[in-house]
Amino acid sequence: MIASARWERFLPGGGREHLVDLGRRSQQVLGVAGVTGVVVGLLVAGFEGLAETLTFERVLDLPLAVQAGAPAVGLALTALILRIGGSSASPSTSDDYIRAFHDTRGGRLRLRDLPIKLLASVATLGSGVPLGHEGPAIYAGASLGAAAQRRLSRLFSAEQAKLLMVAGAAAGVSAVFKAPVTGLVFALEVPFQDDLARRMVLPAAISSAASYVTFASLAGTEPLLPVAGRPPFNLVDLGGAAVIGLVAGCLARVFVSLIRHAKTLSGQGHPVVRVAGAGATLAVVVLAGHALGDGPLGLGPGYNALRWALEPEHSVVAIVALGTLRVAGTAAAVAGGGTGGLFIPLVIQGALVGRAVGGVFDMEGTSLFPVVGMAAFLGAGYRVPLAAVVFVAEFTGQPGFVVPGLIAAVVAQLVMGRASISPYQSTGRVGHLEHRLRMPLTLVVDSEARTVPPDATVDELFWHHLVGTRQQSVPVVDGDTYLGMAEAHRLAQIDRESWPTTTVAEAMRTGLPVAGPDWLLSDAIRAMEASDTDRLAVCDDGRFIGVITAADLVRLDEIIDATEGDPDRRG
Repeated sequence: MIASARWERFLPGGGREHLVDLGRRSQQVLGVAGVTGVVVGLLVAGFEGLAETLTFERVLDLPLAVQAGAPAVGLALTALILRIGGSSASPSTSDDYIRAFHDTRGGRLRLRDLPIKLLASVATLGSGVPLGHEGPAIYAGASLGAAAQRRLSRLFSAEQAKLLMVAGAAAGVSAVFKAPVTGLVFALEVPFQDDLARRMVLPAAISSAASYVTFASLAGTEPLLPVAGRPPFNLVDLGGAAVIGLVAGCLARVFVSLIRHAKTLSGQGHPVVRVAGAGATLAVVVLAGHALGDGPLGLGPGYNALRWALEPEHSVVAIVALGTLRVAGTAAAVAGGGTGGLFIPLVIQGALVGRAVGGVFDMEGTSLFPVVGMAAFLGAGYRVPLAAVVFVAEFTGQPGFVVPGLIAAVVAQLVMGRASISPYQSTGRVGHLEHRLRMPLTLVVDSEARTVPPDATVDELFWHHLVGTRQQSVPVVDGDTYLGMAEAHRLAQIDRESWPTTTVAEAMRTGLPVAGPDWLLSDAIRAMEASDTDRLAVCDDGRFIGVITAADLVRLDEIIDATEGDPDRRG
């Protein structure tokens, strides 16, 4: 009580109540993040059981000819489900999370699309299409988190706009990999190429931990792929890690290029042709994988293929052949519209690269190189070196893997350049001003702006629309059709005695750029500078909506106030 009274003397009226309310809301936010994690963990557990146990494991018991045709059936069902779900439903999952994170135009993950995406994912992954379960898990977590935040918006400030979406994504990764720290770091790191999401760590950590505990209580705590051994820490291992990073970075560039091209193909041509082509390719992959290893090496996310590859008796040529088959299968799955993740395909390719390099140096018996390859390939493909190294640490539970994995991830990242498997990643966070300029123009449109008809006289324009309203320019509108801009400085070119007989249509300025409702603030600023005007009309298909001015676009006083009020922005 004494401490409270002492602080209360230094706070303005109502200040102490404001701090108490802020603390209470922060606790509520953390509580909501924890509940979100529990719900996501339950949902991912149900999804895993449906896609893996009830569907994919039964496909593995079918005759080889049926296994070869199963992915085509899965892709066809996926396309049908997404088509029934509506135009907004697409095969993308992780990309949707990254895109929604950066979207400033009001785009968002819609909860009504979630059942469609999960059902499509079950059709894809349950049929043995070589994609990962983490994509749907990320999408599910992010969608649930975003929906919860919209429902409880009173608890969140403007700076926390995407907080529960990130927390939900972290929970999804945490559950599907049984790796809570990986889920946290991946969700924070993947939106950017060279940065991390800020001010979201604690809620995302709580959500990730809650999801892991919930999922593990249902599915157990056994790791996906137990890794044995305690690798020695010596210069040979570190040099080998650098070599793996170099090779993985080069091959990851090829892999990313193929996947990006496959994503483009997934939206082109007739769906029947795409599904048929992808299904035929996947059938060949399944049959070739069975011939190579007498097992389902071409089916599923790739855990069976990785177990086979880690057996020391298989040659480097066989490992390279398996990696090629898996790349072809994943690219065909994406091009065919499969709904799944690419995290695990990157991990599998990295392990195969590490295994092949180990075979070249006659080190087939060690698990160090495959694990290091996982970190390098994943870190390069998604531009998430921290998440990749953390994944290795949680995946193995052995500190001896961490430093080589970090070296390999850094080398692969340098080789990778700016390429990324997701087209929606941003290089890094932007400042407050840059973020403001990326906001939609509709936020500052003056829909109540005064207009002047084209048949009004210049005299009326001057006294009633310019002087009377203290404006330098007024849009000329006929009904709801924008015609041009009447500007005060142009009136000096008209003889004063002819003002009562000259119409605005004769004096207005035409040819000025017209802003659309989908413009950003930066688009409007560039257009104003190019046309030397301080005002633009905003129209939608020729229909006048309103106007924007330079003063509306750059309110420096608001920017300064917001910057001074946020200690994280003061540097």
